[in-house]
Amino acid sequence: MGQKTNPIGNRLGIIRGWDSNWYGGRDYGDKLAEDDKIRKYIHARLSRASVSNIIIERTLKLIIITITTARPGIIIGKGGQEVDKLKEELKKITSKDVQLNIHEIKRPELDSFLVGNSVARQIENRISYRRAIKMAIAAAMRMNAEGIKIQISGRLNGAEMARSESYKEGRIPLSTFRADIDYAIVEAHTTYGRLGIKVWIMKGEVYGKRELSPLVGMKKSSGNSKKNNRQRERKS
Repeated sequence: MGQKTNPIGNRLGIIRGWDSNWYGGRDYGDKLAEDDKIRKYIHARLSRASVSNIIIERTLKLIIITITTARPGIIIGKGGQEVDKLKEELKKITSKDVQLNIHEIKRPELDSFLVGNSVARQIENRISYRRAIKMAIAAAMRMNAEGIKIQISGRLNGAEMARSESYKEGRIPLSTFRADIDYAIVEAHTTYGRLGIKVWIMKGEVYGKRELSPLVGMKKSSGNSKKNNRQRERKS
C-alpha cells in the first residue's frame, strides 16, 4: 500500500507532523476552510519568494503562521515592512491577530515542492522537460539525497496523446515508515495543456523518537535564549 498512498499522510504521527496544529469543535469546517484560504492567499501573494510550506497554529485569539521559504528576504523586506503589510492583510482575512514566523530553507534542492516548482517554471519557459528533470535530480544527489524520483504526466512536448514518464536515481522506500520522504505535486501550465509533476525525495531514515511538530525546535531555541539571558543577569 505504500506505493498507493501519499508518503506524507502515510507517516503522520510517526515521523511527520501536521501542517494545521489545532483542535476544532463544531466550527471545524470553518477553520479548515480558512486555513485553505490563508494558504492560497500566501502562495499567490508570495509567488516569487519560493514558499514551500505553510504551518498554521491556532489559539483562542491568535493565529500563528510559519512560512518556510528559500528567499526570506523577499518576505521580510527592508526593515520588516513587507512582513508588516502581509500581517495586516491576513488580519483582514481572518479577523484575528496574526503572528508570522519566517523559516529559511537552507537546501532548496532537497525540498520536493521547490524542486517540482522549479521544473514546472522551466517547462513553462519552453525548456525541455527531460533536461529540467535531469538537472533537478543531479542537484538533489549533489546535496546528499539518498534518492529522488520525478514523474511527469500530460501532453509531453505537445503530443496528441497524454503519457507519463518517470526518472529516478537512488532509492525511495515508500513502504518503510521510518524513511523520511518528502513529496509534492506541482502543475505546469503550457500552451498545449497542464502537466502534472510529482516529486519524491528520500532524505534518510529516522531512528528513535522524533518531535512531530515543525515548530517545536523554534520554540525551544527561543526558550533557551531567554534562560541564557536570565543566567547572565544573575551572574552580573
